[in-house]
Amino acid sequence: MARPSTLQYALILIFAAAQLATAHEHHDDLSEEEMQAPTDAVLWIHIFLQAAVWGVLFPIGMVLGITRSRWHVPVQSVGFVLTAGGYILGHSHKGRMFLPSIHGSFASVLFVPIAAQLLLGIYLKLHIHEGSIRPWAVRVHGVVGKAYPILGWTQMLFGAITYRGYCRGGNLPQCLAHYIMGSGFIAYAVIMALMLLVGEAWVRRSGRSPEWWDSWVIMLWGIVNTFTEHRGSGWSVKDMQHTILGVLWWAGGLLGIFLARNNKRNVVPAIILILTGWAMSEHEQHLMISTKVHAMFGYTVMLAGLTRIMEVCFFSAPTKAEVVDDDSNSDHTLAEPSPRYPPPSRYSAPEVDSGKIDAAKAFRHLPAFLLVASGVLFMSATDEELDFVHNNEMDHVTYILIMFSIAFFLYALIVFVIGLYPTTGRNAPAKEDRNNIPMTTRSNSKWYSRVPNPEALHVIGEEDEED
Repeated sequence: MARPSTLQYALILIFAAAQLATAHEHHDDLSEEEMQAPTDAVLWIHIFLQAAVWGVLFPIGMVLGITRSRWHVPVQSVGFVLTAGGYILGHSHKGRMFLPSIHGSFASVLFVPIAAQLLLGIYLKLHIHEGSIRPWAVRVHGVVGKAYPILGWTQMLFGAITYRGYCRGGNLPQCLAHYIMGSGFIAYAVIMALMLLVGEAWVRRSGRSPEWWDSWVIMLWGIVNTFTEHRGSGWSVKDMQHTILGVLWWAGGLLGIFLARNNKRNVVPAIILILTGWAMSEHEQHLMISTKVHAMFGYTVMLAGLTRIMEVCFFSAPTKAEVVDDDSNSDHTLAEPSPRYPPPSRYSAPEVDSGKIDAAKAFRHLPAFLLVASGVLFMSATDEELDFVHNNEMDHVTYILIMFSIAFFLYALIVFVIGLYPTTGRNAPAKEDRNNIPMTTRSNSKWYSRVPNPEALHVIGEEDEED
């Protein structure tokens, strides 16, 4: 009974915040002094609180919901209460004032998924209509919950843009290009990390190699860019470059799809990354710092493509079938799944090079991290941002190192949230399996069994010799 009450309390707070927002006065005409006033403590609390809730707490709660953890409802309930409080703080601050913005408008839109998630959560806790409505409510609840990281990421970007007063007037097209493409690189990295840590078994069952999925996304995105990068009657140098990049992507994506048939791996998506990075590194900008940042972005994308080629060609560990059957057709298979706790059978098979498997698992983080770094660098390379950095006399080395620091933190958060999936809820190993591990029996899933100790491996080897 207590949990639904918490949800209901959060719902009341959220609707109260909505009423407060409706009554809050927005200013269409502000003076420069009002917009440049110092940021007060209330606004800082709003910023950090909402970033923590939408960037950390809600993604954690989403994973706990997927694994059916008993902590899902408490975590999400705390998140709902905090986000309602943060919303009120965002309309209660003094000091710096802001013009009407997409951040404020989108905050009101977010009440729809928040209210839907709360009402669905309360309904599901009642356990009624088990054979009719409830299965559909479960699906909708899951879809809305999985959209939370995307919604939170979008709102946080809108908040950063609003705080600095960017992306207004003629600066909007450049902002859209940088923030959408930068977010796309980070999303690409998240998908790659998902396949690395928990999703490779699903990819195997799909019968498609990772490059098949990559190539489809690249081709479709290239088609969009081919017809949206040019505006007006004249063709600028950048128009031509961006349009031909769109052609490069859909042409290369088409080849990648063809080569990925029959579950084969290929390096075409990686080559497209390298060519895209090279093109971006050659973009001349109006400021030296802008040229340097764009060049570093291009080099990072090129390195991501190079490391992806190395992963495909040299770090794809052999599958069990290849070891047993000596099958040389490795391009028809993916690398061996990367379980958190590998089964003893891998270590007891003398044919399997466990060192190569460990090296493959370690190396495959590199392309994903570099894609995150690429996305952060590209989003930080708009003219307005770099004008601000230049006017504050910060050099490009310091600025780029700040962006890489953000990328390290962001990738750590991505890996941490994904890592909750095999360790929480229904996927968590039982206590008896952790403290008393029978090495001769298999756990329910080979993804989550513990790493065997050397003594146990020795026993297994002796048993195999006796057999």
